[in-house]
This record gives sequence, C-alpha cells and structure tokens, in this order.
Amino acid sequence: SAYRLCIMRKLPSVLARTLTSGTSASPGLPDMFEVRSKLRDIVGASTNWRDHVQAMQERKALHNLLAKRQEDLPPRRMKDSYLEVILPLGSQPEIREKYLNVHNSVRFGRILEDLDSLGVLICYTHTKQEMQPRSPLSIVTALVDKINLCQKIIHPDCDIKFTGNVSWVGKTSMEVKMHMLQLHDGDYSPVLDATFVMVARDPENRRPAFVNPLIPESPEEEEIFKQGELNKLKRIEFNTASLLKMAPTAEERNIVHDIFLNTLDTRQEGKGTVSFQSRKLPPNSVWMEDAKLKGLQICHPEERNIFNRIFGGFLMRKAFELGWALACSYGGSRPFIVSVDDIMFQKPVEVGSLLLLSGQVCYTEKNYIQIRVHSEVYNANTREHHTTNVFHFTFISENEVPQVVPKTYGGKYPIKSMLYLDGKRHFTAVMKEI
Repeated sequence: SAYRLCIMRKLPSVLARTLTSGTSASPGLPDMFEVRSKLRDIVGASTNWRDHVQAMQERKALHNLLAKRQEDLPPRRMKDSYLEVILPLGSQPEIREKYLNVHNSVRFGRILEDLDSLGVLICYTHTKQEMQPRSPLSIVTALVDKINLCQKIIHPDCDIKFTGNVSWVGKTSMEVKMHMLQLHDGDYSPVLDATFVMVARDPENRRPAFVNPLIPESPEEEEIFKQGELNKLKRIEFNTASLLKMAPTAEERNIVHDIFLNTLDTRQEGKGTVSFQSRKLPPNSVWMEDAKLKGLQICHPEERNIFNRIFGGFLMRKAFELGWALACSYGGSRPFIVSVDDIMFQKPVEVGSLLLLSGQVCYTEKNYIQIRVHSEVYNANTREHHTTNVFHFTFISENEVPQVVPKTYGGKYPIKSMLYLDGKRHFTAVMKEI
C-alpha cells in the first residue's frame, strides 16, 4: 500500500520525544487562528483592505534593520524554531464545518492552507530578533518540495496537531519540515509529512534578504541538515534534466514511440493509406486531450496574505480541488491524495487578478492518477497571460483507471507526449519516496 507509517526517526530526537509524548488534546497549544493573527502582528499587516497601502508604506522604515551579511546574524538551533499547533476539530465542533467535505472527512485543501501559514510562522520564529516586535523580513513560500500522506482518511471529529521546525538554511532560504498527527484513542498518530522551502526578502518583498544560519546540535540533526542539502541538489538536478531544457532519454523516446505504434490504425494498411494521422484509441484508454478540466477564480481581497498578495495556501487549495475533481471524473470513483510535489511559486498573484486553472491527467498506472494543474493570471487591461504556478498531484482511485494516452508525432501532439513523460517522472519520484 502507498499508505505507510510516516517515518519519525528522521526528526531530531528532542523533537521526536515531544511528538510521541502527551496524549491529550493539548489545550494550551496555539490554534490556526492564533497562527494567522501572530503573522499579521509580526509583519504589521492591516486587517482592513482599505488600509493595506498605508501598512505596506510603514514597512519601508524597517529596511535599516536588515543584516548586511549573514555572519552578522546570531545562529539558531532546530529547536529554536520548533512549533506545535492544534487544530481542535474534536474539542471545538464549531470549527468543523470549514474543514468538512461531503464524504465526512477533512478537506485536504484546507490542510494545505494551514501548512502554508505554519511554514511561514516557523521561519519567522527562526529569524526572530529580540527587542524587535516587527520583522523586517518578508517571508514567502518558494516551493512545496513534497507532501507525503500515510493515511487515506483524515477524520473531521478528532483533534489534529501540526508540528514543525526549520531543517536547513541557505543564505536567504530555509527548508521547513512539518508533520501532521491526529488524535485517536488518546494517542497522536502520523497523517502526513511535508517539506516546504521559504525565501526571505526585504520589507517591501523586492530583493533577497539574509537569514540566521542554522547550527545542528546532534548526529540526528546533522543528518537532517545534510538531507536538506541533498534535497537542494536533487531539485537542481531535476530542473537541469527538465524536458523544457533537455531532450527525453533514449528510454523515454522508446516509450513515446511504442505508444505511437500501439495507436496506429492498422485497418488502413490494406488501403495503403496508413499515415501519422491514422490513429485509434487502444481498449480501456483515454486520449490526453480528453482528460482535462479548467476553472476560473476571481481573486478577492478576502484571500490576501499578510503582504496583500493572494495567499499561497488559497492557490494550493483551489488547484488541489480542481485536480481532485478531475481525478474523480476521470477514474469514476472517489480519489484519495497520495502525494503533492514540486509546486514552484513562480510569480505572485495580485488581488483582483483573474486566475485560470488548467488540470491535465498526465500519467496513469493501475489505480494511480498523476495530475498537473497549470495556474496563470490574466490581465484584462493588457490581455497578457502569466504562469504563476505548476502543481503536481498523485491520487489513488478506488478502482483501476483507464490508461491515459498522448497523441504523438504531429501538429500540437508532441506537447502531450512531453506532459506524459513529465507526469511519469513525477510519479516515479513519488513512488520511490513512499
């Protein structure tokens, strides 16, 4: 099964002990409302949309608090940024409605929003300077490296605990590891592990800014820090080998050619009219061009973050829900999320934007559906489109799903072949993880 127990040994021992101890709902812990409130205080964000310009103007004065060099900032330990946050679905039934889906389980899109907020607060905790109530840093999500789940169902009536800390630091970026656990029979059991990468920028969110270095304190922490370095190198390697930069491998070219041969309409052979355009769909298959779903969002002020751009968690939730709907309609049964990976935040989304979401089934294998959601903003004044995000979701369906097939060799169809190969690469990487 894809759903295995999350491996807790990767945590620093001091943090692992904290996680496994304590079986109550921990009523003293902050909740998600407090997380978002704290973030507004740290940045000095306005709660009124009409005041947001003034609030951002006031942040300009914080420029002189920025460090000129990373060496000028005091080092931090992993436990300095460690946070535990409660989502009291069991002990406070009044908040359940926001998290509830029609299947009587928790909406995963809401969890994505919570992880995004918590990741930012963890980084502000790492970079906190004593005697400075407001941070000069603008910390934003650069990348969701991976989120792997080990439970199919998240129950809507049991308390959830999020934990996390900074696990690796570069000059201006921080890797954050977060874990989600749910209370069952008096014990918290693992639900998911998440790795985010955050970047620090100046008070106006224009240029990179230095962050405090991280000092591992034990062999376990050394291992975690080393893993953060490896993750960075893997991302560079994956991007370098991207199909946007390099041709497919020989093995991948063979895969595409085999698909082409398997979809040739051999009934035309006797008539001497076999061509690249004579195609037929194999049994129990769907053309990629017929496995798509699109959506549109108007980005209202309600969805803004502390920097008055559209909240990254909201974008993730909307992309996930479109991906889930596509997986549901494609597979013909309820899909479950297995993994989220490689979500790059390429461009911020301004309040008032028209957000266009395009979902595509890219690859299938047995019960698995690999979906790519492309997000772009449309400017009605300039009539320009700009990509903001590309999301990758791996779902598992209750039943085996049809094979998705790209049309290849001609016209616009090589694009579908590249999407197919990219989807296969993401799926293979996810399967190695779980």
